[in-house]
Amino acid sequence: MEFTELSDYPISAGTLTEWLPSAPFDDGSSPWFDDPRPASYVHEARLRQATRTTGPEHGSWLGTAFEITGQLDTAALPHALNEWIDRHEALRSHASISPTTGAVSRHTIETGRVRVTARSHGYRTSGAENHADLAELFDGCTSPLSWPSYAFATLVPPGPDDRFTVFLAADHAIIDGLSVVIVAQEIEALYRQARDGIDADLFPVGSYVDFGARERDTAAELDPGHPVVELWRSTLDHCGGTLPEFPLDIGAAEPGPVPQSGVSAWALDADGADAFTLACRKLGHSFFAGTLACLGIVGAELAGEPRFEAVTPMHTRNDPQLAASVGWYVGLGPICFDVYGAQSFGELAARAQAQIAAAKPAARYPYERVSEVLTTAARPRFVVSYMDLRFVPAATQWPEWNARALRSKQYEHDVHIWVNRTPRGVNIAARYPDTGEAAANVHRYLGRLRNLMEEVVGTGTCTLADQITR
Repeated sequence: MEFTELSDYPISAGTLTEWLPSAPFDDGSSPWFDDPRPASYVHEARLRQATRTTGPEHGSWLGTAFEITGQLDTAALPHALNEWIDRHEALRSHASISPTTGAVSRHTIETGRVRVTARSHGYRTSGAENHADLAELFDGCTSPLSWPSYAFATLVPPGPDDRFTVFLAADHAIIDGLSVVIVAQEIEALYRQARDGIDADLFPVGSYVDFGARERDTAAELDPGHPVVELWRSTLDHCGGTLPEFPLDIGAAEPGPVPQSGVSAWALDADGADAFTLACRKLGHSFFAGTLACLGIVGAELAGEPRFEAVTPMHTRNDPQLAASVGWYVGLGPICFDVYGAQSFGELAARAQAQIAAAKPAARYPYERVSEVLTTAARPRFVVSYMDLRFVPAATQWPEWNARALRSKQYEHDVHIWVNRTPRGVNIAARYPDTGEAAANVHRYLGRLRNLMEEVVGTGTCTLADQITR
């Protein structure tokens, strides 16, 4: 599944309908109850960030788009969406910050009380007009400061083709990248259940709200001498008090909010991905370790960087009931290893594998809590993410469904790279500042990464330049 902005998804003419959740007082009683469970660290950080920002950089949402075959059943779809909201407690809960005390409080809605209702824009002859309305809807309805912080939409295209597109966008505070890719299968299954009586057969899921409370208990044990704090301190010290940055020039930060640019491309097909994995496993290492080794080579070749340094997200879905739960189950870990002095691709992959293992314990603890302990405001500036999505339910149907993961525009002066392995192959996406230097250098960087991965596919290894091996 590709991970792109909404502007990169094909949006046609047709009938656009918004499907918006609400929590009516059906029997005169409030559907909300006071909830003592605290927000997760990352959720609270997102709330506080939103209170400090206005304008376009206020938003930060993730979403998805996918097609369902058959004519849109306007009775079955809201029923399916209501069921899906009941299934995931994060969608029925709202954390807020007191403007006077700064304290965070939570209120949650009982199951069965959310109602999704339609608001139609009617038929539009212009896909551009539908795109503009979707962008306005998602940017306007995904603030973490209000509930709901998510919205659905459908687009029924013209012509005899019996299929329609479902869109979802939700604030990043309550959804992560893995949550996004499970949406299509779950809503499609619940829709068929409502329309045709076919059992959706979805596994029970845990609650992100419960997870946030447990995370607080775990993070309380962090102190300045904790090994995870020491790991982050070492990274910050080595980077001069900041976190790692992209090794090539990305230009100067522009004044004011400037939306980032992005790129998405298929680097390897399914057979190529299997061959790359096999080559890495023969050396005793993982696909991700091999990818990081290649990135280290790219930085050395193009920028003369003797070390690879980045931050990587790692999932925190360690309970089986959280595997398909909607929430922000992601921690961060630093990945830093020497590139110079290595004599082979396998040696670099071994160094990367050791750093992945060292970073995993760090990801169990929210970086926001680490920042408190270290009293630092340093934020990630170069992030490399890897997800193996081959075994997500219905992953093999994503091409048929025209399924796509979506993200909002971002305005930071940083570089994020996503390496996603799917049944189709390996998709590599990136976002970067909208400068000429960043565009040229990110494309050079990713192009050389692809070349190196293809070399590993063809030969089982790759040649290291003299500057690396000496």
